[in-house]
Amino acid sequence: MTLGLALHTHAKVSGVSGVRILKVVDDDEQAELGLSAHWRARPIAGGLVAGNGEEIVLGDLRDPTVVAPGDVIRVREGSSLVSVVWRRAARTNALFTTERCNSLCLMCSQPPRDGNDDWRVAELLQTIDLIDRDEVQLGVTGGEPTLLGDGLSRVLARCGEVLPETHLHVLTNGRTFRDPAAAADWRRAGGDRTTWAVPLYADVPDIHDAVVAAPGAFDETLDGLYELARLGARVEIRVVLHAMTIPRLPQLAAYIYRRLPFVEHIALMGLEPMGLAKGNRDRLWIDPVDYQAELRSAVHHLANRGMTVSIYNLPLCVLPRSLWPFARQSISEWKNRYPDECVPCVVKDHCAGFFASAGPAWRSRAVRPLQFEELSDGLA
Repeated sequence: MTLGLALHTHAKVSGVSGVRILKVVDDDEQAELGLSAHWRARPIAGGLVAGNGEEIVLGDLRDPTVVAPGDVIRVREGSSLVSVVWRRAARTNALFTTERCNSLCLMCSQPPRDGNDDWRVAELLQTIDLIDRDEVQLGVTGGEPTLLGDGLSRVLARCGEVLPETHLHVLTNGRTFRDPAAAADWRRAGGDRTTWAVPLYADVPDIHDAVVAAPGAFDETLDGLYELARLGARVEIRVVLHAMTIPRLPQLAAYIYRRLPFVEHIALMGLEPMGLAKGNRDRLWIDPVDYQAELRSAVHHLANRGMTVSIYNLPLCVLPRSLWPFARQSISEWKNRYPDECVPCVVKDHCAGFFASAGPAWRSRAVRPLQFEELSDGLA
């Protein structure tokens, strides 16, 4: 199996007090940034860790491939854990804002935890300051990021100051945007460079509310979406595809076109078998090959009416050829896997592949390597 690159490793850490957010640089970059006068650094596998006015040393990395020059890492006094919080070579990077959430989605891959974690804001601000200025896009995720309140505004505003050319993609359930004052504050802080990605799981309240386990969430989400539209914000709709959302997927597509014409993008997303999804498998699992009729209907309904739609997290071998133009390589590198049977596939380099958590029980019976002969014959 082809494995993605991990976000964590262990090392011998010295010279650290408290929790530190650090930039890894090589010799050339250290000189280019002029760190020699104010920073001290020691070589680690493939790079240097710089600490302002102090010498921080990482040695004997368990997996030296995890940390590379340009990365931003997190280390803690008394701990051997080294975490990459931003990776220069990654296609997708995200700022994790909070573990709190006001929904409890049945398929949540990051189950929420109660408790005040506003302390994350300070670390996020430090991280932003160290991110390469040419970063194209940066995700903002949680939990529910808006539960940080003014902290989220501070994070978004700092991105605008330090990374003015970076597009921000904020994953939010949208419910708190029904508060006009709060919505206006977040919209102002995010500016036109920010897209707000909001899930909507059905065109009727009972299904959406059941999926997110929050009575009244459907109406709150719509109120939030309309407030975002009123503020001129950029909005994306996300739909996770599973047994509870598939039956009314064509109706939801029609609803989005009719009631939410202001959205810039609709993402129809394969299920990630992680977190709460594992315990709710009996309620959620449907083989993707068995919902292609509904998916095809929804995609073409939206695309034929000029709306931008994408398919995330589904391998090409389970999709009819008519849907391939909409399929994206959407799975974050550190979560992305290709099982051994994918090795001879001729479209592997263009395929989303699988989540690392998707064992055989979570893979479609239609998964197989595709060959040039069947593609040319139009059989895929």
